[in-house]
Amino acid sequence: MCDEEKSDNIEYRFVRSWPPEDIVSLYKAGGWWKDHYDPKGILPLIEKSFAFTVAVDEKSGRTLGMGRIISDGVSDAYLQDIVVLPEHRRKGIGKKILKKMVEHCRKQGLVWIGLIAEESTEDFYSPMGFKRFEGQPMVYEPGDN
Repeated sequence: MCDEEKSDNIEYRFVRSWPPEDIVSLYKAGGWWKDHYDPKGILPLIEKSFAFTVAVDEKSGRTLGMGRIISDGVSDAYLQDIVVLPEHRRKGIGKKILKKMVEHCRKQGLVWIGLIAEESTEDFYSPMGFKRFEGQPMVYEPGDN
């Protein structure tokens, strides 16, 4: 599957596979990659996501940003791993990725779309219709219990 859209010399694609080294670079740019992670996990991560989006510079072929959707495909979706390379931020790429992901969810009939974001990014997500969720996100960390 590769659903494409072009905007300002940038292609926005839904993909089922992508060069792992490009995705690792984006995870590093987001501060989410740890040295002990295995890049071999990238392809299954993409394949098993409900949808995976990349933004690609048409001229250079460079992957500039990404985002992925995790969902049951019926009612709920979580947007995750939305990141743009630092030198390409504040150009609308992240907003376009987010917009495409939300549109994809809505076309699939998903009515609850959530994400967890750092407080400093609230100004990015709020204009796109995201509101602060009442409740507390929790995470399992083995060894703490």
